[in-house]
Amino acid sequence: MSDFQLTRTLDEHAAETALRADVLHGMTHTPKVLPPKWFYDARGSELFEQITRLPEYYPTRAEREILLERAQEIASVSGARTLVELGSGSSEKTRHLIEALPALDTYIPVDVSESALRGAAQTLLAAHPGLRVHALLADFTGALRLPESPGPRLVVFLGGTIGNLLPPERAVFLASVRAMLSPGDALLIGTDLVKDEAVLVAAYDDAQGVTAEFNKNVLAVIDRELGADFHTADFAHAAVWNREQEWIEMRLRARSEVLVKIRALDLVVPFEAGEEILTEISAKFRQEGLRKELAAAGLELTQWWTDAAGRFALSLSVADGDGDGGGGVGGGVGVGVGDDDDADPAA
Repeated sequence: MSDFQLTRTLDEHAAETALRADVLHGMTHTPKVLPPKWFYDARGSELFEQITRLPEYYPTRAEREILLERAQEIASVSGARTLVELGSGSSEKTRHLIEALPALDTYIPVDVSESALRGAAQTLLAAHPGLRVHALLADFTGALRLPESPGPRLVVFLGGTIGNLLPPERAVFLASVRAMLSPGDALLIGTDLVKDEAVLVAAYDDAQGVTAEFNKNVLAVIDRELGADFHTADFAHAAVWNREQEWIEMRLRARSEVLVKIRALDLVVPFEAGEEILTEISAKFRQEGLRKELAAAGLELTQWWTDAAGRFALSLSVADGDGDGGGGVGGGVGVGVGDDDDADPAA
C-alpha cells in the first residue's frame, strides 16, 4: 500500500491510562460522570451501528442525506486538495466528499483505532488509486500536528460529535482547530438541531432498548478493563432533555443502593438508590448560536445546509485573517462530560 502512511502519536498504554484517569475522576466527582468515548469498544461500536438504523434515530440518516445532496457543492466551495477528518472511524460518510473532490491529493484520517484507520485506507485506495492517505493514530482532542500536505485543506468533523462537548470545551476545541487553518482552508461541522422534545428523547431512548444497552456498555468496559463489579441490571438507562441548556443527557440511574468495587483503582464507590452517572451530553444547536461560537474562535460561518426536514445541519466556516495558521492543534480538550470541576451539566 505505497500511498498509505500511518503516524502514531499514541503509545500502546494511552487508552488504559486515560480510562483509569477518567474513571477515577468521574466516580469521585459530584455528580458522577463518565466520558462517552468509553462506550466504543467492539461491542459498543456494534450497538451504535444498530442505533443508527433505528427508526427513532434520525441524525445519521439526516447527515448522510445532506452529504449526498450537497457533496458537489461542498467540494466546489472548498476546492480542497487535502481532506482532514477528525474522528474518522470507518470513513464511510466521508467517501461522498472524496468522490466529489476531483483535485483531492491527500486524505488525513485521525482516529484512536489503528484497525479502523487501516481498514478505511485499504477500501479508499482500492477505489481511488491516485489518492494519498496519511493516517494519524491520535486523539484529536489532544495536541495534534498535521503532516505536510497541499492546500487548501478542508477539516471535517461529522456525526454531531461536537455536541458531546460542554460549551467551554467547544470553545477550546474550535480555537484549536482554527489554529491549524491557513487562509483558504475551511471547517465542515455536523450539528444536530433543536427540535421537538419528544423526537429528541425518543432518539436516545428507543423502544427496542438498544440505546439502553449501549449506555450500560460503559459499565461492562470498566468491569473488563479495571476489574470492577458493576452489574448492568443494577442501573436503568435514562435520557433527559435539558431545556435550559438545550442538550440531551444520557444517564445511568442506580435502581437501589449499590456498592461497586473497582480493583485496578483500589476504589469503592457507593451509590444511593436513584443516584445517577452522567454518561453523555448531546447538545442541539441553532444557527445563530453556532455562528457566535465559531466567530469567537476566529471562524466565519459562510454556508449552512440542512436535510429536507430541517433536523440536522452541515456548516462550512472559513478562517478569519487573525489566526497564525500554524498547522498544529494544541491545548487539548476531552470529548466528554465533567472534565471541568466548575461545570455541572446535570440538571
